[in-house]
Amino acid sequence: MHVPDVSVVVIVYNDAERLPTAVQSVLDQTLHGVEVVIVDDCSKDRSYAVAQELESAHPGRVRAFRLPENSGGCGAPRNHGIKQAVGEYVMFLDSDDVLERNACRNMLDAARRTGSDLVSGMCVRVHLDNRWGKTTEWYPWIYARTRTLESITEFPDLLVYDTLSTNKCYRRAFLLEQGLEFPVGIHYEDLLFSAQAYVAARRITLIPNHVYFWNVIEKAAAKSISNRRHEIENFVHRMEIHRRVDELLAAKGHTEIKSAKDAKFLKHDLVLHLRDLPLLGDAYRQEFARLANGYLAGIDPAAYEHVTNLQAICAYLLGKQDWDNLLPAADAMTNKGRLTSPLAERDGRVYWCAAHLDDAEGRRILDVTDQGFATTALTSLALGNRLTSYEDDGRGTVTLSGAVVNPLGRIRPEAELKASLEFRARRQIGVRSFSFPVSTVRHAGDTIEWNATADIGSTVRPFGIIDAVWDVRLKLTAGGSRLTTRVSVGGVDLEKAARLRVRPRLTRLVSDRFEPEVTKKGNLSYVLTAEGAAAVRTQTLINSAMHGKAAGLVKRGLRKALRTRRNLGSGEQKVKVYHEVFSKLPVKKGTVVFESHMGKQYSDSPKAIYEEMVRQGVPFEAIWSYAGGKPTGFPKGATLVRRWSWPYLRALAQAEYWVDNQGFPLALTKRPGTTYIQTWHGSALKRMGFHEPRTKAQDRAGQRRFQAAVDRFDHFLIRSEHDARTLAKGFRLRDEVLLRTGYPRNDALVAAHRSEAHSGERVRGPLAGEFGIDPEKKVLLYAPTFRANADGAVEGFEFPFDVEEFADRLGDRFTLLVRTHYLNSVTLPPSVAGRVIDVSKHHDITPLLALADGLITDYSSVMFDYAVLDRPMLFFAYDYEKYANDIRGTYFDLKEKAPGPVVATADELLQALAAFDEADAKYAEARQRFLTEFGEYDRGDAAARIVEKFFTRSGK
Repeated sequence: MHVPDVSVVVIVYNDAERLPTAVQSVLDQTLHGVEVVIVDDCSKDRSYAVAQELESAHPGRVRAFRLPENSGGCGAPRNHGIKQAVGEYVMFLDSDDVLERNACRNMLDAARRTGSDLVSGMCVRVHLDNRWGKTTEWYPWIYARTRTLESITEFPDLLVYDTLSTNKCYRRAFLLEQGLEFPVGIHYEDLLFSAQAYVAARRITLIPNHVYFWNVIEKAAAKSISNRRHEIENFVHRMEIHRRVDELLAAKGHTEIKSAKDAKFLKHDLVLHLRDLPLLGDAYRQEFARLANGYLAGIDPAAYEHVTNLQAICAYLLGKQDWDNLLPAADAMTNKGRLTSPLAERDGRVYWCAAHLDDAEGRRILDVTDQGFATTALTSLALGNRLTSYEDDGRGTVTLSGAVVNPLGRIRPEAELKASLEFRARRQIGVRSFSFPVSTVRHAGDTIEWNATADIGSTVRPFGIIDAVWDVRLKLTAGGSRLTTRVSVGGVDLEKAARLRVRPRLTRLVSDRFEPEVTKKGNLSYVLTAEGAAAVRTQTLINSAMHGKAAGLVKRGLRKALRTRRNLGSGEQKVKVYHEVFSKLPVKKGTVVFESHMGKQYSDSPKAIYEEMVRQGVPFEAIWSYAGGKPTGFPKGATLVRRWSWPYLRALAQAEYWVDNQGFPLALTKRPGTTYIQTWHGSALKRMGFHEPRTKAQDRAGQRRFQAAVDRFDHFLIRSEHDARTLAKGFRLRDEVLLRTGYPRNDALVAAHRSEAHSGERVRGPLAGEFGIDPEKKVLLYAPTFRANADGAVEGFEFPFDVEEFADRLGDRFTLLVRTHYLNSVTLPPSVAGRVIDVSKHHDITPLLALADGLITDYSSVMFDYAVLDRPMLFFAYDYEKYANDIRGTYFDLKEKAPGPVVATADELLQALAAFDEADAKYAEARQRFLTEFGEYDRGDAAARIVEKFFTRSGK
């Protein structure tokens, strides 16, 4: 008998309908030596009968087994599958998921090539009930590149974050030799099994390929284990599994992994349950606190250094069982950016609450001064608004009362208050919202209390089909400030709330009641339902109305009308109009569309080219793209168009030139009569384009789309042959596309350096006066790049060093300018005013570089530009190993080529700054080597050369 290469164990329980799809995904594998081992956990439906039918239809490839009694989890059927498997390698698949077509081949090839006991690939969550086809890669940064580990200690984050068993391929002999089995009778079995496998494996290989598609239905009637967090037994199981993993790590002496796992517990596992606390009763909270605090007592104290301010606050308040302050904090964690506490101020510091400030640890953790709550404009704060009572008349009228947080009493007692209550359809079709006056709104110390009665039955008129969910908002005017807040349910019990009668515009057979509901984030909403005098008869009428011939005509007509209206503004429709209508219009000679950082700024090389054209008096029509709300900082002499608006699309379709530094929308094809000048936004340290493992891992269609987008570039500016070897190769650009001109944005820096070298004087210019900088102090610019979290999303900026300590120790010598990446923002504590200045809102960084006597950065491409000035640079690379190796890799080792000190800790940073003058002389030769390698074409005339080549008659 031929031994299969891979046995895929498919477990099933009461899932007869989806089982064939899961099995077919295995049978369709491009690797043919694959068998399917179906294990039914004693289902009550036809699951086992379907498994037997599949076995009969595919003899020799599918085998079916059934457990004698239901085990209540995934562990027992998977263990049975391991025993029945005969393949050289084993994989696991749940009946409601599927394998990627090449999963078995890719994982087997990696296993045999490396001799690994375990191969792991990327899992993709597929959100089946999302109408946009949303997918989410599971911790993609772990799988940025192929890598083989001799021990899990080389990459602890793998054990900490990727705890799935299903995106992995195991050598069967390894499982049997190590006696590895899933725990039975307890949930979260994957966490323990994966940890045991990681620790036991002699070699582990990671591949950057999609291997497993995890199908997720958020609104499923029957919740999965991980979505039943309101059951205390669920938390009991989670805690028990964590204890067993901790015992395993302790037995193996893996203290560093344990610390990293503790940090993840605080940031993820605990947070998941804390978010539900405001909606659960006292009995649950007390038992939850007992279980959680018992486990938290064994957490490594160092783990708290790796969590957010709010996560640490929640853990601390949970330990104190301070529900009055914890529940608002948990609400704030669920609703990112919402301020749910009135705060407290002591000795110039701001704290989350007034309690526990007599405890030194409490003062440290509860200190939120750096969050800027005291200095941010009131209108920019999302204030918490908690429901305090809910009453209805059983028909169509509801009376609500609530309290809005008044942080630090910033809404003064003398401020005039007005408010209205708004009911707004989440899908805004037809009438967008209905408002009701708030009868009472008054100051109440730490809060603003309000009360409103809404006659929903006679006022709110939904369509009845398309606008099924309605959200509630309070619009508050306090003096000159206008604030809009969502209404959170808090501890108000809505179980006995009546369904309110409404009058749909289409038909009451579709829906005639508003049912109050709590959203996933704990906010009040209403959902349309149907109810009549006789529920059964009404449901029959509804079914008849919804599925009959007449209803079909009505629904089709309504859908068509709504689709037409909705699609007019959709991205798909805009792209279609761009290609089929606007691109048929004539190209307008002399029209140039400029864009910097996708419309977020008036800056960079597009700005330098534009201003050079204006300086030379070139006749042209300038159109600048902007993103977001009202544009600020853009030139008055240009036409401004909002990115993705109709005028924007028409301008791009008819422009003679496109000039930008990042990329016009990928879906828009450039016309043959348009010339695209791509200035790019910096030389590359990080791998780019097709050099990125994730781009390589895309399917052919995805790679073709990316290649088509970069093939639009007619000209691509580079500042060194390093760019030609990296950026150009990464984007697969032909050599004739490259313009070896340098960056126009750096012309000003070249001129500043030449002037300084000629005169021997530093001219700081008007910005120094604008910032109020002491002429006796040196100016340092801190310009870090952004960070992404485990899910790939951009993280909020947090100082990796104590900015107050910098101000205290070095503020008499230096003024520190802080310029965050344009994807980030920063809030400075009031105590550092004048010594540390936030300059992030300045669109163009070039004048800031020219102003600075020294640069502090990490991996930002500003290092290459600042090299033109031949001034000191300092590299604060506190997370270099993770950044360079665990995300997408770098083209060179920064530590080897850096033209300045590379430091890893805040203490080293401050020590290096204290020796600033010494480092200036020490690294002079290194700076010249750096500039020669990375800035050889920056000669100060890039903008002029571009204008001459493309926009003047002599150039043409």
